[in-house]
Amino acid sequence: MAAGQQLKLLRNRRNITVREVEQASRRIADAKRDKRYQISNGWLAQLENGVSEPSICKLFSLSVIYQVNLSVLLRLYDIDVDNKEQYESVANPHLTQLLPGNSIAGPLCEFDRPSAITTLASEYTAQQRTPVASVPCDGRSTITHAHLGLTDVTMYPLIRPGALLEIDTSQNKLHSVSWHNEFDRPIYFVELRAAYACGWCELQGNQLLIIPHHSSPASVRRFIFPREAEIVGRVVAYRTRCIDIKEERARGGKHAVD
Repeated sequence: MAAGQQLKLLRNRRNITVREVEQASRRIADAKRDKRYQISNGWLAQLENGVSEPSICKLFSLSVIYQVNLSVLLRLYDIDVDNKEQYESVANPHLTQLLPGNSIAGPLCEFDRPSAITTLASEYTAQQRTPVASVPCDGRSTITHAHLGLTDVTMYPLIRPGALLEIDTSQNKLHSVSWHNEFDRPIYFVELRAAYACGWCELQGNQLLIIPHHSSPASVRRFIFPREAEIVGRVVAYRTRCIDIKEERARGGKHAVD
């Protein structure tokens, strides 16, 4: 059902005429001293017939008059304020950030991630490198996902900017473990209060060191632990590009990515 028809249905359920809507909205506009909240009966008829779309002020007046939450009316026009987190990585792709809990269905190896973030991907599948996440007795998964910002080169070229990360939040403690190469070395996702980071980590006294890949141009960063930094979990899988698209095309290697 079209948005205008649903608005008309709401009005009819309240047994309110278009003239009464006009009068009620005028009182709201007078109280706010703002004519943008006023709705004429002619304009309301156009709205219900799908000829016009409401401004936020008029939609507010309708929510008051029809006694429904403003968010309900916004959803009629495909605006859901509750799912704004799903678009944060789209709006700010340069930032490293956690993704909403239900934005990724299943493990990364199923290749179900939308191509908006990663189109060319390689899997991190060796089980000794990607331990299966534990599931606590209450049945809730400990896996969450994150987007590595387009300017985050901390783990470059092992994990390239724009990668999708899979994080086991049950592994949020730093332990001294033996590792034989860069693939075995644990990678952690870290909350920095106002931002996020991903990298190898070490504790030196009360300082947490985020250590970049040895081929990365990034430098070691130090934070007071846990006041300035907190371990979200261990990166247990990721999808990352195996080539740099811009560099390949600049070298005339477009055929390599087609």
